[in-house]
Amino acid sequence: MSNRGSHGGAGRGGRGGRRSDQSSSGHGGRGGAPVSRGRGRGNVGPGDLTATQVPVSAGRGRGVVLTGDPTASQVASSSKATVSVASSSSKEGSKVSSTTESSNAAAALSKLEITPAETKPEDTLPPESSKAVTHQLRPGRGTVGRKITVRANHFLVQVADRDLYHYDVSISPEVISKAVNRNVMKVLAKTYKDSHLAGKTPAYDGRKSIYTAGALPFESKVFVVNLTEKRADGSFGKDRQFKVAIKLASRPDLYQLQQFLRHKQRDAPYDVIQVLDVALRDTPSQYYVSVGRSFFSTGFGQGDLGDGIEYYRGYFQSLRLTQMGLSLNIDVSARSFYEPILVTDFISKFLNIRDLSRPLRDSDRLKVKKVLRTLKVTLVHWNNEKSAKISGISSCPISQLRFTLEDKSEKTVIQYFAEKYNYRVRYTSLPAIQTGSDARPVYIPMELCKIAKDQRYTKRLNERQVTALLRATCQRPAQRESSIKDLVVENNYNADDVSKEFGMSVTSQLASIEARVLPPPLLKYHESGREKMVNPSLGQWNMINKKMVNGATVKSWTCVTFATRIDQHLPVEFCKQLTEMCVSKGMQFNIQPIIPLISYPPQSIEEALHDIYKRAPGLQLLIVILPDVSGSYGKIKRICETELGIVSQCCQPRQVVKLNKQYMENVALKINVKTGGRNTVLNDAIRRNIPLITDRPTIIMGADVTHPQPGEDSSPSIAAVVASMDWPEITKYRGLVSAQAHREEIIQYLYKLVQDPERGLVHSGLIREHFIAFRKAMGQIPHRIIFYRDGVSEGQFNQVLLHEMNAIRKACNSLQEHYAPRVTFVIVQKRHHTRLFPAQHGNRDMTDRSGNILPGTVVDTQICHPNEFDFYLNSHAGIQGTSRPAHYHVLLDENGFSADALQTLTNNLCYTYARCTKAVSIVPPAYYAHLAAFRARYYMESEFSDGGSSRSRNTTSGGPVASQLPAVKDNVKEVMFYC
Repeated sequence: MSNRGSHGGAGRGGRGGRRSDQSSSGHGGRGGAPVSRGRGRGNVGPGDLTATQVPVSAGRGRGVVLTGDPTASQVASSSKATVSVASSSSKEGSKVSSTTESSNAAAALSKLEITPAETKPEDTLPPESSKAVTHQLRPGRGTVGRKITVRANHFLVQVADRDLYHYDVSISPEVISKAVNRNVMKVLAKTYKDSHLAGKTPAYDGRKSIYTAGALPFESKVFVVNLTEKRADGSFGKDRQFKVAIKLASRPDLYQLQQFLRHKQRDAPYDVIQVLDVALRDTPSQYYVSVGRSFFSTGFGQGDLGDGIEYYRGYFQSLRLTQMGLSLNIDVSARSFYEPILVTDFISKFLNIRDLSRPLRDSDRLKVKKVLRTLKVTLVHWNNEKSAKISGISSCPISQLRFTLEDKSEKTVIQYFAEKYNYRVRYTSLPAIQTGSDARPVYIPMELCKIAKDQRYTKRLNERQVTALLRATCQRPAQRESSIKDLVVENNYNADDVSKEFGMSVTSQLASIEARVLPPPLLKYHESGREKMVNPSLGQWNMINKKMVNGATVKSWTCVTFATRIDQHLPVEFCKQLTEMCVSKGMQFNIQPIIPLISYPPQSIEEALHDIYKRAPGLQLLIVILPDVSGSYGKIKRICETELGIVSQCCQPRQVVKLNKQYMENVALKINVKTGGRNTVLNDAIRRNIPLITDRPTIIMGADVTHPQPGEDSSPSIAAVVASMDWPEITKYRGLVSAQAHREEIIQYLYKLVQDPERGLVHSGLIREHFIAFRKAMGQIPHRIIFYRDGVSEGQFNQVLLHEMNAIRKACNSLQEHYAPRVTFVIVQKRHHTRLFPAQHGNRDMTDRSGNILPGTVVDTQICHPNEFDFYLNSHAGIQGTSRPAHYHVLLDENGFSADALQTLTNNLCYTYARCTKAVSIVPPAYYAHLAAFRARYYMESEFSDGGSSRSRNTTSGGPVASQLPAVKDNVKEVMFYC
């Protein structure tokens, strides 16, 4: 069961208080997400403020807010900043003088230095327990936009009153396999249902818990279960005996669920949800392959992905707490599995080799070892009656393998199989499959091992396989909705014995929900263009008759080509047309390169880049035509951005030869932002008409953490944080990256104290560096932070909020004592299974060209959290398949956004993405953080394809993780190099 919107033990936060434009006397209550009640926060911080301010909240204040023109001296008198998640109301009687004239304030600000506060012992204490974390309550529903009705793949669940019981289960001897555990409990329930279980049908989670509707006639009991093994051919083998101890653990209370859904209880009863979720999953878990919250079977459909891998179709299901009550979220799904074939056939497909009579190369042998390890195989020479688990493969061909018998004589593995099983090994040059331990290995010929069915392939799919999977599973909205309906009918939840015993019934109709279509923002382009404004239609527009609002100036550039299969004169023509495109779109671009265009063989990339660096000092832009064969993109970016300090634009040779105007226009957009320009800005930003953004200096940040692919156990995770540097336009985002512990989700380097040999403890971190850059660019520091955090699962909400907000507080306080800007902390989620469908498929007033719901569709009603501040936003136009809306969950909001204000801001920002003239599916700062994190991964890996699939080099652990990530040069990190 997911921890969606999980709550700790803290009570409801106050909703009272005054707006920031009201009198500052007394306490200002805040309906936010307090973790602790710290000391007063006082002033927001220095900056150029006008005497009249836009209200920052609708009825929720947070103590004293600057309403006049603060001087530098006022900053020093503010109360000490807390470093917990919660901001607290200011001390009673705190007031701010607003008599200083604007000019004096600006003068004082210009002299203001950002100095680190003295480090005190309490600043280094660990944060409080996450049990105290509460999330932001919903400030009301949005009203902006055209009202429509959509359908969602959520199905209402009704629950009758039942007494629920939770029992701990212990099976001995202990078994790792969930399937075996389920078989044991299935036999137990069947054998003892009437005699010892009082006729109850328990729901089992596959591990340590069973749940019943009504009490069992004991508190503790041990059962003996005889499980008969079923062979692959359908016959039965010997019995295995298990002892199963069942002991009463707890009594989840359905009344708490009722109270929560009636808004009479703050904490969600997740123990109750767990019981009901397990009950709904009990029956399918016995018949299908269970992977996380999804079920798969060849009965739902299957297909070939190539290289010995296939896919199974299936479905996802999860019980959710929503405004309409309990909801079962159901969606179609697909996963990759190993083909159940002989290992020799798998190797032939996996390595794409037909002749298995030759020994494998060392590199191929290592690949095979990695992909086969831990797989279960059935043994052909035992008529597939026996199975074994692969622990490795031999380092030499099977023909060279020998072992010692009890009489001290030696025998080859080939001799053993000839004598024991009368079998002549066919592929003597292949390694042998190793089962058992390294101390007592057992070797079996590969041709006698067959991969057992239903084993999930967890490695990274290559580009061809991803394309095949997407092509096979891509469904238009109408088709996907129909598939989901068919699944619900086929599953027939209401006829299931376990579901009926727990009193659950599931409706067969998708939920019809209220939604709104937000209007697109007006976008500003340069005054010299024929079209100075654009009003996007269906989430997209074009650059015809428009010029970039701030074209960059490029005086020093050149081009290098590593492609050998294109005409030698083509790069010159390509660069000529590309520079002309840049100029036509508003850039100041020197038509002549600083040095003539150069051609190098792909084997000399490093030499070429260093040569250009020496010959063209002060180079602003390097255009790179990539080699014909993929694999060099990462190396080029690493050398340019971390060694030489060169901003580069890579181009695929297959695109270069086309001389396509649309392609060049897209490249020009990227070049402009990489060299310091802006493509477009929100007209409301220019007019200072964005609530809670343009009235006071505000920084919008995006953060993401990317993890190494499965199997890379030593590679670090990469964190990236981007931050806007151009208030109020908010289009230029500076990017910083850092490496951290393997698969660590919480960003570790937002704030750090580093030991310097000469200066002692020194403040550092990504937040601090961004704020110093903002101060340098804008002449003032932010009063507000809007923090969009990507990549966080619901179970990690509390941890991430607690630790990362704690780091933000410390970083701000280290810049200037008492400096505590207000924070709005928003989680951005794309990996969820909620899909929205138009109420009428094919109705042009309700769909875009792809048949999906319209761009700007926002939902904050029935399927959203019962009381927390979240919403689904489909900001983009669909291309193929069914669009996935982004889910935004506000964990903390000290700025007091209304639902309309935050939804409109988020939707409008999606139109400012620099790399295309389309609205994107997630808010750009989160998107940019994702790009920056993936760019940093290139710095650490040795081999890549330009499409993104990669094979990591072995990064051994032992030293500090951060030292493994090369630093981006200062001049590069000042621009949007990751675009």
